[in-house]
Amino acid sequence: MTRSLFLKIFLWFWTTVLVTAIALVMTFIFGPGRVSSRWHSALTNTARSSGMIVVEELERGGPAAASSYIQSFERDTQLRACLFNVDGTRVVGSDCNTFADLRSRATTSRGPEFGIRYGFVRVALLLTGRSGHDYIFATELPAGPRAALGMDKGAMALRLVVAFSVSGFVCYLLTAYLTGPILRLREVAQQLAQGQLSARASITTKRPGDELDALARDFNTMADRIEQLLSRLRQLIFDISHELRSPLARLNVALDLARDGKTGQLPFDHMERDLARLDEMLERLLTLAKLDSTSTQVTMTSLDIAEIVGRIAADAAFEAQKRNVVVVFAAQAHQHIRGNAELLHSAIENVVRNAVRYTEEGTAVEISLTLHDESRLLLEVRDHGSGIPEEDLERIFQAFHRVAEARERKSGGVGLGLAIADRVVRLHGGAIRAENVQPGGLKVSIELPVPTR
Repeated sequence: MTRSLFLKIFLWFWTTVLVTAIALVMTFIFGPGRVSSRWHSALTNTARSSGMIVVEELERGGPAAASSYIQSFERDTQLRACLFNVDGTRVVGSDCNTFADLRSRATTSRGPEFGIRYGFVRVALLLTGRSGHDYIFATELPAGPRAALGMDKGAMALRLVVAFSVSGFVCYLLTAYLTGPILRLREVAQQLAQGQLSARASITTKRPGDELDALARDFNTMADRIEQLLSRLRQLIFDISHELRSPLARLNVALDLARDGKTGQLPFDHMERDLARLDEMLERLLTLAKLDSTSTQVTMTSLDIAEIVGRIAADAAFEAQKRNVVVVFAAQAHQHIRGNAELLHSAIENVVRNAVRYTEEGTAVEISLTLHDESRLLLEVRDHGSGIPEEDLERIFQAFHRVAEARERKSGGVGLGLAIADRVVRLHGGAIRAENVQPGGLKVSIELPVPTR
């Protein structure tokens, strides 16, 4: 991208130089100008020298000789010259109409007249031949460009104004091109700061190599992330409040019953369960907060993922016996990865326990661990429950999201297990996803990177 921006600035620079040069050339061609009087004498002498040769050739060899000399002069110097009678008729030369005004003024004033055309100095003056006949000689001089630049202050000032104006205008266009999107981005940033979370930067082009559009896209991605995080934060606060209300209400009821002293041990049993539920919720919320924090440092070591999954499967199989559920674990091979054993154990255990909780009684929970390719390890946990609606497949990894709220409460869950699993897997550079399988059930797949040897 840096190379692309360099190329654009480079092209703008040379565009400025080229346009300014063209504008200056145009002022030479079409701009007004006059020759400073301090150069009149030198220019007159130069023109008189060439003109007298033409007159001598004319009087000695006739129009053919004079025309031959002028043609040779024009061919060598690329400058035009003409010879007129004082009555205005052309004697020799081509395209002499361009000298008409200058010739007329020289005839009237009987002295040299000067002008500038296309940046070249032009002189017309009265010459007298050896025969005593008067002529008007008009010519362009090679000193013209230098005279046009340095001999007339007005013309010089005009060209400076043109140069600064044109280069300033092109630089203004470059500035507008570079700073316009940045200023619009600043306005959107101010809107975000004022709480308008839906504000987004406009993208002017679809070219992937445009640095300013890439900046706008990155800014929009950041704004989307901020809006999602704040939305989740508000939802999390609402969900926590909702989750705390029920156990606190039950605790108040149990406390009132305990004060009456007529219900024996039952109120205290309820209070113990609700306090345990609150303790579990707070512990998992703290775990989730730590995983979401970018400053959290996690120790990574080499560990045998098959051994961890095997222990989890054994524990889940023991607990699943009361529902007549079998947990089947198959590992392709022992595979070492880099990770945090405690966090991975918690994440995988949450997924397995969730599968045991929702599979139908008398069915099996199937766990498989395979090497997906040389760089990815695939862990799949499949239950035989009723599955979940397709629209909830992505949202089940959000904190407190429930597919069936009544069933979740019945199972004793707080809606944080899969959210923790998602954070842990992403922290290890992996990915987690869920999908419904036929004829029924849910499969959760976890991919983890395998370190290269």
